[in-house]
Amino acid sequence: MSSKKSPSPSASASPPPSANEPVVNGLAARKLRPYQREIALAILNSVFGRKGLTFSVEIARQGGKNELSAQLELLLLTLYMAEPQNLIKCSPTFKPQTIISMARLRDRLNEAGFDGIWRAELGYIISLGNARAIFLSADESANVVGNTAHILLEVDEAQDVSKEKYNKEFKPMGATTNVTTVHYGTTWDDATLLEEVKQTNLELERRDGVRRHFRYDWQEIARYNPDYLAYVEAERERLGENHPLFLTQYRLQPIRGGGGFLNMQQRAQICGEHHRKHVYESGKTYVAGIDLSGEAEEAEDAYLRAIKPRQDSTVVTIGELDFTADSELVKQPRVKIVEHYWWTGRKHTELYSQMVDILKNVWHCRRIAVDATGVGEPVSSFLRQALGSRVVPFTFTQRSKSELGFNLLAAVNSGRLKMYRSDSSPEYQEFWLEMERARSQYRPNQTMNFYVDPSQGHDDFLMSLALMLEAASQFTPRGARGS
Repeated sequence: MSSKKSPSPSASASPPPSANEPVVNGLAARKLRPYQREIALAILNSVFGRKGLTFSVEIARQGGKNELSAQLELLLLTLYMAEPQNLIKCSPTFKPQTIISMARLRDRLNEAGFDGIWRAELGYIISLGNARAIFLSADESANVVGNTAHILLEVDEAQDVSKEKYNKEFKPMGATTNVTTVHYGTTWDDATLLEEVKQTNLELERRDGVRRHFRYDWQEIARYNPDYLAYVEAERERLGENHPLFLTQYRLQPIRGGGGFLNMQQRAQICGEHHRKHVYESGKTYVAGIDLSGEAEEAEDAYLRAIKPRQDSTVVTIGELDFTADSELVKQPRVKIVEHYWWTGRKHTELYSQMVDILKNVWHCRRIAVDATGVGEPVSSFLRQALGSRVVPFTFTQRSKSELGFNLLAAVNSGRLKMYRSDSSPEYQEFWLEMERARSQYRPNQTMNFYVDPSQGHDDFLMSLALMLEAASQFTPRGARGS
């Protein structure tokens, strides 16, 4: 296709606003949903009118923001293909996020009949005629200075992009061109770049009435996609309505800082009516989580101590699994805490044979998740040699611990986790003390930390509980294979 067949507007001439909607409907390879079209029209009105507006777009996870972005890029590259002008899109990481965005645009170009016409340059540029889409990483270490955005500047997953990186290196890319800017993403906490742009836009809207912020939660998306409705309802059942991930990714409500890890309602949900057990029951399935004392932590580096604060006790939590689901939406087992073992001041070598006997002969555990961080690595290796593949070593990192915490919250919120009724034991009392004192801290990139402040005690029972649920997630009953 030559540029004569697809004339593009010059930098000074813009299509009339009334032409925007036909352009969107005529050039989109796939029909945009009403909420996507609403956003597209506002962005194009700013681009064609050279208004230089900045938009914030919150669309629930899997709601079509990436498709909207690709369709806008396709449309603008087509209209401006005779112009030596750029649109720029940045993502928090090059792999996989930037690469995924490039692949989506290539697919849309091919579907629109540009296969063999568009060109790939330098591994991060897609050109159509003279117009270019430049894809950049917003990672802190990425060198992006020197690029200019003429047509559009897009920031994907803006909640995960550093404010300093954006303001210092990306925002100036459109300074000389009065470029229209779009921040896409979902909420996280109230300190992200996306939240800052959103609040600025809402204030500007109150002043001049021009809409700059667009928000569509999962219920709006579900109006147009029954399969999406079924999926999100299952996620709500699995995670709970107020789980941090469901709250931010689907309800689009930001988390307000940290605070208590489990509130009073959640702690009440854990309370069970079953009695504590001391030996396995035939026909039942048992798993275990082992949090190890930090007997040699003086030799550990500061990074490991920051991730997993000093522990003085070894705790084993035994859980009984029930795969009889109460709901068709919940596919994971209910878990009853049935026993605790708690050793303080005992060396790991003194506990080896006792732990093997407990896990193998007393409970016949099918999966055992054990802390393999730092000094825990040799203990996990010993247990694996003694008990085989049923032992699952778990290494604490910021991300793995975050996932452990989210999984624990999901089990609590969905009612799948229950603690044995009071037996006035020291283990029972310590368990609830840690549940009450546990704190949470939310970090960038949708991660969290959960812990008990060392000044208030330890979190051995809390971590052992989380590891027990990890063991439960690793076990699949034979009858469930292939389902």
